[in-house]
Amino acid sequence: MRSTIVRVVGVAAGAAVMLAPFLWTVVTSITPDGSLAGGPTLIVEDPTLAAYRELLDALPMWRIAFNSFWIAAASTLFQLVTGSMAAYGFARLAFRGKGLVFGLYLATLMVPMQVLVVPLFIEMKTLNLQDTYLSLLAPSIASAFGVFLLRQAVESVPRELDEAATIDGAGHLRVFTTIVLPLIRPTLATVAVFAFMGSWNSFLWPLVVIRSPELMTLPLGLSTLQGQFTTDWAVVMAGSVFSVLPIAVVYLLAQRHIIAGIAHTGIK
Repeated sequence: MRSTIVRVVGVAAGAAVMLAPFLWTVVTSITPDGSLAGGPTLIVEDPTLAAYRELLDALPMWRIAFNSFWIAAASTLFQLVTGSMAAYGFARLAFRGKGLVFGLYLATLMVPMQVLVVPLFIEMKTLNLQDTYLSLLAPSIASAFGVFLLRQAVESVPRELDEAATIDGAGHLRVFTTIVLPLIRPTLATVAVFAFMGSWNSFLWPLVVIRSPELMTLPLGLSTLQGQFTTDWAVVMAGSVFSVLPIAVVYLLAQRHIIAGIAHTGIK
């Protein structure tokens, strides 16, 4: 009984610590002349939505949100397709040097994005793709982390199912689409959420490759709200709420699949 109480209290304390910054953001966004100087508070006198109206007047938020959404959705779709196919190849197909190739592929996880920005920009410029939607999408078509998670999930699928399907005349494509993919749906959902969040929150690469205001994503748009000398923090916080809510909804909808997917792949 005592251990249960300790666990509940610990989880509640952790949840409070995690939720406090978001609650502070929401409260500041509805506070008249919101400021960060007074420290966090959860009590608002005369709450107002003026900051949200100013935000919509200052930026084409719906266009910016649409840009972020479709780039994130397309990036997620590409990562699921390329990641699941690569995972099946690494987990099920036998070819010379498979372990070495997979190790080198995982090694790319240790290379930070900051190191890749310059060569990626030169590549986009050479292909005349800078300041286009394709330049935003291209670097996130594949993910080594997604391939790793999906490979672990594919390896957990019993090979006897593959062999039974092969005896019935199924090829690799049919085994992949009708047997493997349905059984790794929790991991696919996990990778989808991570990919969507990563693309939605991406700032450095869009900052480097995008110049046109109509192509801006949410992180870029929100960065323009901070002035050189003064900043209206209520408007900034309203933009932050505008940016966080879609991610929170996606996570809450896929929470069960994320937990199942991580447990399924054995990642602790």
